[in-house]
Formats: sequence, structure tokens, C-alpha cells
Amino acid sequence: MATAPNQPMIPPAGTAAFLTACGWGDARVEPLAGDASFRRYFRVIGEGRQAVLMDAPPPHEDPRPFIAVAEWLTSVGLTAPEIIARDLDLGLLLLGDMGNDRLRETLDDDPGREEELYRLATDLLVRLHGQPPMAGLPPHGLDQWLDELMLFPDWYAPALGLEVDRDSYRAAWTEVLGPVAADGLGPVTVLRDYHAENIMLVAGREGVAHLGLLDFQDALAGHPAYDLASVLEDARRDVSPTLERAMIDHYRAATGGGAAFERAYWVLAAQRNTRILGVFVRLWKRDGKPQYRAFQPRMWGLLERDLGAAGLEPVRDWFDRNVPLAMRAAAWADDL
Repeated sequence: MATAPNQPMIPPAGTAAFLTACGWGDARVEPLAGDASFRRYFRVIGEGRQAVLMDAPPPHEDPRPFIAVAEWLTSVGLTAPEIIARDLDLGLLLLGDMGNDRLRETLDDDPGREEELYRLATDLLVRLHGQPPMAGLPPHGLDQWLDELMLFPDWYAPALGLEVDRDSYRAAWTEVLGPVAADGLGPVTVLRDYHAENIMLVAGREGVAHLGLLDFQDALAGHPAYDLASVLEDARRDVSPTLERAMIDHYRAATGGGAAFERAYWVLAAQRNTRILGVFVRLWKRDGKPQYRAFQPRMWGLLERDLGAAGLEPVRDWFDRNVPLAMRAAAWADDL
């Protein structure tokens, strides 16, 4: 697999011709953001209008899944970037601009809105999960969950010099995840990276449409608990256990989710957070992005909380046998 290096925020070759062809030839292009992949984003500013340029360079990136999911989300009444123009050979998309008001910074500036906006983010999932899953999405079930979890022994453990029992690791997770895979909840469209830095507050729109969605191109058909855990156990900002509890209860009340959903929430939160511990080490070691080390103490705090839930005893016991406390959050304290 190719690495995603830290790339300079310079518009790619072909940008000027692409913008000219779609009627934006007089616009200026300014850096906006990069992410953990090869994708980069630029703001395109014209006379009285602006848009966003996505650079998804082939062969490393394929913008077609982004286009398909964006159009589907819009069709079910949610807010995703409008696809203004595309050049799939160059991997360039011109997108509608959803503004600058991201959920993360909005809450940093006005924490008093936290319950209001997380309730809206939870309501968005209720709306999303009330739809049949988008046609053609790959599955996100037991086999995929187990494969994702191997990022921990494959990347995290070697980076810290740990020798762990891989067979009992997979067996413990199979025991815990098996009942979740068989609980009959879903499938629904799972955005997979639903959190405060991928949600925009879009002016002029109300209800769940006020929330603009980003970074959904890896959507899969999976369990409804996954994205709720993603937004409430955020790798990049703290969400209090009290608020997390309130939003789980709100989702359950809105959907009729019972004990099976409650169990699935904590199991899939633990699965996701364990996977991310491995992902962040891979981003550091393979992709030259050491800044992700700083998130590891939070990830361990979340995982430790998850492992205290009923039903996770086999996985908790495996961590107790294989990962000393000094190799958990404490190992990353100097990165804070």
C-alpha cells in the first residue's frame, strides 16, 4: 500500500485548465486542508462566489466513491458537498463550499452548545439509519471488524516492543463481536469517520440538514452503533461520559434500540478505538505523520472506559495479560 506523505499545499498540475473548463478560470486558489490520505483541499475564490477543490490524485485515490455517497446523502435529505464539476482522470472535483463553521471549533468557542449540537448529530444518525443502506456498499461486519483489529498487533505492539498473543487476541474479539454481528440490527449506511472535525454547520439550513457531512467516501453497510460510537468517542476532542450516556439514551429512545444496541455500542466503540490505536501508529511509522501520537492517551482513555462494559470481559482479560499499563496511555505522555 502506498504511503500518504506530508505534501506541500500547492495546487496540482492541471488545476488552472480544470477551473477554466468549468467556468472558474478567474478564481484564485488558496490552501484549505490536507488529511491522513493523499487527498488535499483548496478554497477557490471567484467574484462573489467560492467553492472547494478536492485533489484526489490517481492512482492513490479514486473520487468516484465520494461522488456516489455525496449524491446519495443529498437524495435522502442530508447535506453533503454539491458536485459542481469533475475530472476523474486528474482526480479533481469542484465542490460546493459549506463554509468555515466546523463543529469542532464551534464547540471550542461555545461549549454551552455541546448538548444541542450533539443531539442534532445524533438525530442525523437516526435519520440516516431510517433509510435502507445505500445500494452497492461493501459490508462492514464480523470479518471486516476482525481484520481491522489486526492493526493493533501489526503496528501498535511492534512499535512499543510488545510481544502479544495474536491467536488469543483474535479469539477474544471473535467471542465478543460474534453476538453483535448476529444481533439483527442493520445493515445501515455507516459513514465510518463521523466526528466533530468532519461535520460542518451550514448556514441557511435547519434541522439535521444544518449539519454538512465530510469524509464519507469509505462508507460501508454495517451496524447502526458504529457511527454513534464514532461521534461520541471522538479521537480528537473530549466528550464527557455524561453527554455520551445522554446521547445513547436519546438514540435508543428515537429508534427503539434495546439491550442488543447497548451491548453493540460498547463493543464496537472498543473495536474502533483499538483499531485507531494501530492506525495512528501506522500514520506515524509508515506515513511520516508523528502528530498522531498526541491522540493516543485519549484513545486509551476511551478504550479503558469501553472495556469496563459488560460483555467485553474476554477482551479486557487479553489486554490485562498482554499490554502492561506502562505500554498504554503512559507510553505517550511525552507527546501531549
